[in-house]
Amino acid sequence: MQTIQNSYRGLSLLFEINGDRLLYVGTIALSLATAAYVVSFL
Repeated sequence: MQTIQNSYRGLSLLFEINGDRLLYVGTIALSLATAAYVVSFL
């Protein structure tokens, strides 16, 4: 149980440090997917 708590704490810290980068990457990926979806109708 303590190992799970420690790994969860590590993951939350990692997300806290790199959260903005993950948000940027997610936004770019979503915009590319949306563009591909729109272009498929043309």
